[in-house]
Amino acid sequence: MTGIRTIGVVGAGQMGNGIAHVCALAGYDVLLNDVSAERLEAGVATISRNMDRQVHREMISADQRSAALKRIRTVTALTEFGDVDFAIEAATEKEDIKKKIFDQLCPVMRKSAILASNTSSISITRLGSATDRPERFIGLHFMNPVPLMQLVEVIRGLATDQETYDAAVSIVEKLGKHVTNAEDFPAFIVNRVLMPMINEAVYTLYEGVGTVESIDTAMKLGANHPMGPLELADFIGLDTCLSIMQVLHDGLADTKYRPCPLLVKYVEAGWVGKKAGRGFYDYRGDVPVPTR
Repeated sequence: MTGIRTIGVVGAGQMGNGIAHVCALAGYDVLLNDVSAERLEAGVATISRNMDRQVHREMISADQRSAALKRIRTVTALTEFGDVDFAIEAATEKEDIKKKIFDQLCPVMRKSAILASNTSSISITRLGSATDRPERFIGLHFMNPVPLMQLVEVIRGLATDQETYDAAVSIVEKLGKHVTNAEDFPAFIVNRVLMPMINEAVYTLYEGVGTVESIDTAMKLGANHPMGPLELADFIGLDTCLSIMQVLHDGLADTKYRPCPLLVKYVEAGWVGKKAGRGFYDYRGDVPVPTR
């Protein structure tokens, strides 16, 4: 499928607006969808701010920014996806929500169109089997923040055909990203390694081995990580971290993937990280302050 011109992105949140951003800069026409005009306005505003930063850093020109923004069209109805060549679902990391989106997309999209999920942990085979085109379904796991991170995990489901894989790789390469092939096992490569580390950091806090600040400082200075694991968890979203750990625990049936009770408690409290104003740090003041 060489004639991919229009890419649809479902979800204008943290991941979706980033995917729309890089697709528009790469020359694709982008249809960006979310459930409300307010969310779409916020998503486009984020894209505009992030492109302004790129212009300021001389990563792109002002003309490239203007042209890319003109390529993005926003819609609140998935019925508008009839002319989309390649759709990427970037909704919350909940399997039932993703399947509902596919239920709405499949009757609208052309039979030749490809459907992808940005899931960071859920089985591509299982998601694809819930659609009318499992052979034209693939996983594209972008890293956050999308405009800056260079990696995209490409995950084939059991039924994904070669043409779909080739088309997906072609798009990722046109975006200037590096492809890593991952097998269709829970959490793929990056989150299979990263999330248990974050979960262990939460256990370390839960058991009183260290404070939020000492744990993050230890990993930044002791392991040369650019961001501490608890700060990173807040950035990703504690709800997303918990969902991925639950997928790992359920899918692999190994107690080493049991989500830390403290992580569960924070999510239950609604303290899910930076996007909520509070997580392992409180972001409501001028400087983030540890909450524990």
